[in-house]
Amino acid sequence: QMSLPRKVKSEAKALTSEDDELPSFLNLSSESEEEEEEWEPKSKIAKRPRLPKKDAAKPKKVAAPRSAVARKKVKKVAIKEEMDVSVPVAPAEDNRMQLLKPKEEDVGTKPKTLNQKQEAPKKLQVNSFQGKNMRSLESDEKPSTSVPVMGNQVKHVKSEEDFAFDEPPFKKIKSTTCPEGKPVKNLGDSKVKEEFEMNWDIVQALSEITNVEPWVCSNLIRLFQEENTIPFIARYRKELINNLEADALREVQQTLEELRTVAKKTHTMIQKLKKEGKLSGCLLTALLNCRTLEELDHVSAPYKTGSKGTKAQRAKQLGLEPAALSLLQNPMELNLFSYIKPNTKGLSNIREVEAGVQHILADIFAKDKDTLDFIRKLCQQRYICIQSALAKVSSKSGNEKDINKFQLYHEFSCNIKNIQHHQILAINRGENLKILTVKVNIPDGVKNEFCWWCVNERWRPKQFLKPELMKILRNSVEDAYKRLIYPLLCREFRSKLTSDAEKESVMMFGRNLRQLLLTSPVRGRTLMGVDPGYKHGCKLAIISPTSQILHTDVVYLHSGQGFREAEKIKRLLLQFNCSTVVIGNGTACRETEAYFADLIMKKYFAPLDVVYCIVNEAGASIYSVSPEASKEMPDLDPNLRSAVSIARRVQDPLAELVKIEPKHIGVGMYQHDVSQTLLKATLDSVVEECVSFVGVDINICSEILLRHIAGLNANRAKNIIEWREKNGPFINREQLKEVKGLGPKSFQQCAGFIRFNQEYIKTFCSSKKTELGSHALLTKSSAQGKKKSKPTLCASRQPNPLDQTCIHPESYNIAMRFLSFIGGNTNDIGKSDMQEKVNAVIQKEGLEGTAKRLNTTVHTLQLIIDGLTQPEGFDIRTDFDKPDFKRSIVCFEDLTVGTVLTGKVENATPFGVFVDIGVGKSGLIPVRNITEAKLSKVKKRRSLGLGPGERVEVKVLNVDIPRLRITLDLIRVL
Repeated sequence: QMSLPRKVKSEAKALTSEDDELPSFLNLSSESEEEEEEWEPKSKIAKRPRLPKKDAAKPKKVAAPRSAVARKKVKKVAIKEEMDVSVPVAPAEDNRMQLLKPKEEDVGTKPKTLNQKQEAPKKLQVNSFQGKNMRSLESDEKPSTSVPVMGNQVKHVKSEEDFAFDEPPFKKIKSTTCPEGKPVKNLGDSKVKEEFEMNWDIVQALSEITNVEPWVCSNLIRLFQEENTIPFIARYRKELINNLEADALREVQQTLEELRTVAKKTHTMIQKLKKEGKLSGCLLTALLNCRTLEELDHVSAPYKTGSKGTKAQRAKQLGLEPAALSLLQNPMELNLFSYIKPNTKGLSNIREVEAGVQHILADIFAKDKDTLDFIRKLCQQRYICIQSALAKVSSKSGNEKDINKFQLYHEFSCNIKNIQHHQILAINRGENLKILTVKVNIPDGVKNEFCWWCVNERWRPKQFLKPELMKILRNSVEDAYKRLIYPLLCREFRSKLTSDAEKESVMMFGRNLRQLLLTSPVRGRTLMGVDPGYKHGCKLAIISPTSQILHTDVVYLHSGQGFREAEKIKRLLLQFNCSTVVIGNGTACRETEAYFADLIMKKYFAPLDVVYCIVNEAGASIYSVSPEASKEMPDLDPNLRSAVSIARRVQDPLAELVKIEPKHIGVGMYQHDVSQTLLKATLDSVVEECVSFVGVDINICSEILLRHIAGLNANRAKNIIEWREKNGPFINREQLKEVKGLGPKSFQQCAGFIRFNQEYIKTFCSSKKTELGSHALLTKSSAQGKKKSKPTLCASRQPNPLDQTCIHPESYNIAMRFLSFIGGNTNDIGKSDMQEKVNAVIQKEGLEGTAKRLNTTVHTLQLIIDGLTQPEGFDIRTDFDKPDFKRSIVCFEDLTVGTVLTGKVENATPFGVFVDIGVGKSGLIPVRNITEAKLSKVKKRRSLGLGPGERVEVKVLNVDIPRLRITLDLIRVL
């Protein structure tokens, strides 16, 4: 019994590589004989997972071995039990640590839990496929949800067989082997993890901040480390993320970056302090405990280089630190008079000595983690409010117009738990303009309770304290609160409120942008775009149903020539059979709208039934003078380019709006008050999401649109266009691999979002075959005596009907098996016959049963079904609202309380929704009037709210003519 642990230890050393160190819990030399006896029968050290060798022994039951050969066999048996297929394994030390850590915690205390953990893999094997089938699945028919897994590190995403059951495997494994959700180990650079290691677990911290399950957070960390894009994860990795939407993924990604920034800055500060010789053990612990940049600044502020140190530092330099520590540890032996030095500043009398000790104690209290945790918890239970008032300087010398904008906040007070995000941004803006002063009010009761707790509990001296020393202690606590802790709390509250407000506003900007980008396109119409203006006239552009520019012109509608210009407009509309006018919402929009509405009401354009709509022209002028516009429309004047852009925004909003930087589209209020880095990253991500989910036809799309596909960038998009121009159209998705700079990872990310028009491809391939056949006949006489291959297309040049669907190439084999299973073929894709066959099988077998039979996941099967049944040319934007076409206009003065109107949502904000009701001024539906009962049940919503482009029916509640304000009530969503 004594010999086996020593053998185990020697084996562990032998298994450890030269650079590895033996884990501390394997050091058994100091253990008692009784502990060693207990270690023997339960030890699983012999079952450490290693890379299987080619001559690995077959699985079989083996008794506890004594010889080295037997131990190697057991080790290989464990490998076969744990992994059906060969997968990459993490460094030996990491795997050994993960397998043995539960053993170290549970030995002799929780044997039942250990047994359950040992039996868990067997439980998963009950309904699983055989290892042979799994190996063929890995090599030939890899499901779309597969992600490489590191050995035995992550039980809940171990292999594809875990996803083939009726119950979600994550929940089963989470409840049996790891209830808290086991963190996924990094597949990336292990040095990064060691370099930025903190005292808190990044998975748990991420889960607490975002309210996402730990196992989902660990999977997301791993997916982001593997450079997977949000559109790819949201569509093709649903099982690993618990079906989260793109907005939630962005929030997790941003929070992860913030935590990594804190960890990186913390370690930079540690290295700096270590180099300067200021790093102590307590300081190191305090730094590694920091979770936010505010905490890090608070802890590190006293140690930053400057002209003066803090009061505590100066006191320590005078040698008063031992006195301060003695006051807490051994006050009976403390004599402050012994520290008096008459000729030294700061020690010349007893008052200065007491002040120095007080400053050191205050510094200790303010940096103590338990103390800060107590005061934060106390504040959560009390009424903390934020207050704003008109600044004295601004009231004397400020701009009257700017001051009136912040009239609501001249005497404002609100609980920090109830304040709205837009109020925080408004207060911050007023403070930055020096119009408002802002402060956080913490009640005196918090200070009194905190001081009592510090003196009587947390920092209570270990011995009796003399009255004069007790006075120093009380003064130190009050000084710590007033001078250090209270300002820290105020900074934390303001920072947290601002951060939350910025994030929520940016997320709302993203939702608004998504709604604009996914506005349903108006196909098959010839459109006249009008860019309104006064002095320089209204610019006109007529474009064909295929976005070709047919005619451009300038008309002067508002300079007394309206009647004469009406003849020109009528002639152009009749000439190009155009019955739809698109008017930009810029300068002179209202007058131009009234002009066209008057002519339409008089039926001036008969026999044409002309309608018009108003479109947001934000960013059109910026784009008209950009290099991209010059390249696309080199012969057009920049003023006329904006009219073309306005018309195309109705014809295909997505293709036109991606040409403009997202922040210029005008997606919401306060967009200049938030972090511009965060705003740009979010809006760019939303554009990528929308373009990817809509998909692009690789053979006709523009370079600008292509660069926004997930996995692609400007350089790769340029290379794709060059390849297309050089080699002709792409025939299938596999050809993308031939493009320069487009590697396996880029192909994986973008392939599912690229489409191919099958009719065009078949026409091209048939003409290519004809050319190849004629070329072979011409060269046959000159090539006699030489061995010639058949003039047929190579395999990579064959069209694949699945390329027109949203199915990812990694799931093609499963899709083909599913087609065989239902008795269909690729020629039926998108037809009613395919829908009937799919429905018949799903009704008989069920979705889960069919997925189980095909050895795939329910989400992957649903995606395959969608891809096979959606009609050719399916566009997800058909579910979104189209522009609101009108024939007449309503004046502001015509509005009365109770009038029911229809309108289009123009913009959404945290406090309400602005609706264009056609009177030249948008009305506001306050957020309190938008309830779930009034929203459409048919449309799936990402949040309780409305987005730009949605048509609504509203009732006028109030009309404020002097201030030009209209208050509306939402009746229903049309």
